[in-house]
Formats: sequence, C-alpha cells, structure tokens
Amino acid sequence: MPEERQLTITEQMLDEMCATLGGRAAEQVVFGNISTGALSDLERVTKQAQAMVTIYGLNDKLGNISYYDSSGQSEYSFGKPYSEQTARVIDEEISKIIETQYQRAIEILSSHREKLDALANKLLEKEVIFREDLEEIFGKRAWDPELTETPVSTVVEENKDETPETISQTETTSDNQ
Repeated sequence: MPEERQLTITEQMLDEMCATLGGRAAEQVVFGNISTGALSDLERVTKQAQAMVTIYGLNDKLGNISYYDSSGQSEYSFGKPYSEQTARVIDEEISKIIETQYQRAIEILSSHREKLDALANKLLEKEVIFREDLEEIFGKRAWDPELTETPVSTVVEENKDETPETISQTETTSDNQ
C-alpha cells in the first residue's frame, strides 16, 4: 500500500502559526511586553511561512511557484534559484504572514481575556491540565474530529459494489427529493 500523505490547506497552516504564536501574544496582552521565551515558536512559524512562500506556492504575490529542489542537486549550486528582487519579496511575504498571524493571536486573546486569565489560573493551580479542564473554561469543541472524520478506506469499502452509474443515479434521486 502506498504511504499516506498528509495534505494541509492554507487556512490550517495559518491557524497553526496563529496558535504557535499564542504564547508570545499572551505575554503582550497580559504584560504589555514580550520576552525571549518564544524562540522555538518563532523558528517554527518562520519555517512554516517560508515553506508556504518558497516550497508550496501558497502565496498570492509570488504565485504558484516552488523553489524547492527535490533532486538533491541543490548542494552543487552556488546561488539561489531566484533574483535579489525576488528574495526581497520572499522576505517581505514571510514577515507579512507571521505578523498577520501574531496580530490575529493578540486579537483573539484580547477578545477572550477572561478565558485566558482563567486558563492561566488553572495552570498555576494544577500545573498540568487535561481536556476536562479546557472544556470547563472554553466549553466543548464545536466539532470532534474523532467523530466526524471517516477514513477513505471506510468510504471505499462501503461503496465497493456501486458503479459510477448507480452513484450518479443515487445523487440525482436524492437531489430531486
């Protein structure tokens, strides 16, 4: 069986970056300044934003282009596969993505400050918190991926006896009702 690949959409990557920057944003919201504590978070979001722009082609300004060399020959090249002007655009776009997600995290935390404080107090009280503690503060999740996601293999198995014609007929029948 072929190896399963994880596909990630742009919104998921942006959400991950926003969440990763949450600690630094919380420092800004609560204390009015930031510390060096977010170094690994900054490294992670910088790599994610760089991948969005230079590898996955997920940037409107640069478009559907990838500067990734999967051939393994890049170690023999002496320069970047793009101009200095493009390098500046790449740097600007990476910075813009990160700053937008940081500001988004600040906005979310500021608008839910009472829950942020409750979470901080719970952590001070217990040191380790669990799902139940989070649900007590934030409520149950609107959706649970364990309950809503159906593996492709299950869908294929359930529909193995259907031909494209019967599937089309079923969809047409249900659309007309």
